[in-house]
Amino acid sequence: MKTIFLFPGQGSQYVGMGKALADSHDGCRKLLQEADDVLGFNLSELMAGGPEEDLKATQNTQPALYVVSQMAALVLSENGIKPDLAAGHSLGEYSALAAVGAISFADGLRLVRLRGNLMAEAGVRRPGAMAAVLGLEAAALDSVLKGVVGTVVSANYNCPGQIVISGEVASVEAAMEACTAAGAKKVVRLPVSGAFHSPLMEYALEGLREGLAKATFVKPSCPVIANVDAVAHDNPSEFAELLAKQLVSPVRWEDSMRFAVAQGVARGVEAGAGKVLMGLMRSIDRAISVTPVESVEAAVALKGA
Repeated sequence: MKTIFLFPGQGSQYVGMGKALADSHDGCRKLLQEADDVLGFNLSELMAGGPEEDLKATQNTQPALYVVSQMAALVLSENGIKPDLAAGHSLGEYSALAAVGAISFADGLRLVRLRGNLMAEAGVRRPGAMAAVLGLEAAALDSVLKGVVGTVVSANYNCPGQIVISGEVASVEAAMEACTAAGAKKVVRLPVSGAFHSPLMEYALEGLREGLAKATFVKPSCPVIANVDAVAHDNPSEFAELLAKQLVSPVRWEDSMRFAVAQGVARGVEAGAGKVLMGLMRSIDRAISVTPVESVEAAVALKGA
């Protein structure tokens, strides 16, 4: 039975995440300490006690989610649970690459902190917004967006009937109204600090490319499905460019999961905070059962399943 490891992105964070792993596993505590040492500040304290507003800042959210995912991946590995494929939603793609050995824990952590800082700065320089559009097909949404003045694009193709749009504030607001008029069941503005996965992130691209060029990528233990093309990759020379393009390209999550199913994947493991990706998979293919792992007990139970 083929297994895919799934790694969450922004939106899955919460104060206290990772506590169950750190409290019961020496290796996880060591990862937390290493994270503090690499970053030069107490990320572990922020994760454990907040405040929530600081944890929600993208430059903090990204490394925090990355660390929890690496803790979960460590516990899964120690229990003999290995993936045949891996994938991560946006930020989660970095977590996936680190978890399957394509990049070191420290290099991946530096990259997600850099990425978060650059994205936060891009959001200040070119203020943007994002909104979730529910119940409108991709083709219909594309048609709506073409009629909106300014920059607004589809940023996350999450699952059937759930697409996130991203762009300039006024353009996103106009698109929200137009989507409702076009028959969307629901349109929800997202609490984010910028227009992620849109052309408004181009300011961050050069700095991210510089950081990626300094990182060392090696062949992973299993292929990783890239957000930008929904295809599995295991060539180390491709990872930096895929991650750079991802910053300004849509996350093709539904296509990525359908690719995994076509490869014979029968079960998923959500490694890290929350259950967002489990929920998306239910909408994409209910035959694929996804188990969230955020504690040693969950990994042990999975081992015995």
